[in-house]
Amino acid sequence: MSFLKVEGLTKRFGGLVAVNGVSFDVNQGEILSVIGPNGAGKSTLFKLIGSFMTPSAGRVLLDGAVISGLSPHKVARTGVVRTFQETTVFKEMTALQNVVVAHQLGHSAGPLGAFFASPAARADDRRSQENAEEILGYLGLGHVRDELARNLPHGYLRTLGIAIAMAASPRILLLDEPFAGMNPEETNRAVDMVEGIRRRGITVLLVEHDMRAVMRISDRIVVISFGSKIAEGTPAEIRDNPTVIEAYLGQDDETIGH
Repeated sequence: MSFLKVEGLTKRFGGLVAVNGVSFDVNQGEILSVIGPNGAGKSTLFKLIGSFMTPSAGRVLLDGAVISGLSPHKVARTGVVRTFQETTVFKEMTALQNVVVAHQLGHSAGPLGAFFASPAARADDRRSQENAEEILGYLGLGHVRDELARNLPHGYLRTLGIAIAMAASPRILLLDEPFAGMNPEETNRAVDMVEGIRRRGITVLLVEHDMRAVMRISDRIVVISFGSKIAEGTPAEIRDNPTVIEAYLGQDDETIGH
């Protein structure tokens, strides 16, 4: 049984078909990348998988159970956690505070217990603090734990967004363009970080434009164009696939990893 299964996902906006019958499996413990030319439907596909959009047809299954149609927070509780293209952090909080706050999803004490600082709430707070410090440490942000988010450079802000997602204890992490806007040094550091996340037993599904990073990091790649899947395979297979090469012709800002 596949860990995550995408079956015939389709999304229509009036007469426009943004995603058209896309199917693929994600194996536990792998890094799978979804690529495609600009406007191919990659981000819409991600929103469907994370349940931030309702599919017009098709479904998503985790461990054989259907999760499409659930609310985003319920999908996150199953272990499917998504980051966003936009850096969604509290700019006036420190890096550590951002990750501590993100642990609310896993707190056992309810709002009343938190208000009265019950023993359960205090235990939640201690675990959140300890886990947040650990996450910042292994993502390479330990030295900026007390910096306000608004003072962090772009690469660190992107990593902080991933740290916030990690606070939800994902089983599969959906990364939406994690290397966007990074310089080569930041990209190399981010690639190492994603590989480190996988080594911690977390499956990674990512959408990305940086083809060189994709070719380095991916176990398998799914290619979509005009909303439809046109290829699936290893980086070497995708790099030499004539259909993929043709789809990317005329894309001035993208190459196929050569």
